[in-house]
Amino acid sequence: MAALRVLQAIGGGGRGGAELQFTRLAVALARAGLAQSILVRPDAERTAALRAGGIAPVELPFGGAFDFRTGRGLRREVGRFDPDVVLTWMNRATDFCRARRRRFVHAARLGGYYELRYYRHCDHLIANTADIAEYIRRGGWPEARVHVLPNFVQAERSPAVPRDALCTPGDAPLLLALGRLHPNKGFDVLLAAMAELPGAWLWLAGSGPLEAELKRQAARRGVADRVRFLGWRDDLPALAAATDLIVVPSRHEPLGNVVLEAWAQRKPLVAAASQGPAALIRTEESGLLVPVEDAGALAAAMRRVIGDPGLAARLVEGGWAAFQADYTEAKSVARYLELFERLADSRRGG
Repeated sequence: MAALRVLQAIGGGGRGGAELQFTRLAVALARAGLAQSILVRPDAERTAALRAGGIAPVELPFGGAFDFRTGRGLRREVGRFDPDVVLTWMNRATDFCRARRRRFVHAARLGGYYELRYYRHCDHLIANTADIAEYIRRGGWPEARVHVLPNFVQAERSPAVPRDALCTPGDAPLLLALGRLHPNKGFDVLLAAMAELPGAWLWLAGSGPLEAELKRQAARRGVADRVRFLGWRDDLPALAAATDLIVVPSRHEPLGNVVLEAWAQRKPLVAAASQGPAALIRTEESGLLVPVEDAGALAAAMRRVIGDPGLAARLVEGGWAAFQADYTEAKSVARYLELFERLADSRRGG
């Protein structure tokens, strides 16, 4: 049997969850020996991470309506590489892959509740949660063409970021929250909860359009002296090692990679019960869930974990078990390779 060949393409830039997962998966599949062609929009940090993982990506603009270079480049790479499977991530790369006479199987990966009309020409859709898969099926897709392949994160740990480097007391309860500073992430709710936790400090890692407003809110609520806005960080293990509790206050979160990161870093977790965290977390076992947009409940849950080392240890143990069961690199790579082989067999007539 011919060796399996997979082309992956993503049109998004920046450092969102899908972009990070794309890079993580591409490098993991390369480690597993899969023959890949990787097409990306130019991004210096992502390209460096791919090259460090032994991948030489093809960079294309993935622009708007008048971008003719990307279509030509994609067709040229398909002709050169002759993939069995093409996996596109999100709308833009999927739209550029509308090949009229293709020989490959086209699968698209959805990490959110995207408009399904952009995916009508695909052969298969991959969802990273069961709820997104159900959304796809409700949209008219048959069971056999919808697949659930969860995200994964790395479990490597790092020495802690020194608290004094961020002007944080060494003996204070320290919370960590991460994500884009966007309304969906609910960091305004977290800042309101901080006002009810006078002894606790917060590291908030991320960047986005709400940064200035969140800083103003922290000042209005009288918590600015206990909140550190860290900007975008790529050293989550080192941040987690310095903190006592990870918080996910999102009002909208299809999956919640931070949940997986907390489990992998063996930190207790408190989360708002938005779509992804509610599906992942068994409350009182692998984390505590609170109602969405309820600052009082969020503060109470964080206070419980901070004040009860036995509860914190139990949540860490349960989260680590959940991570090992379903969200390791080895399990994710095995699932993707098995699906790719099945799709390739359908292309070969096997």
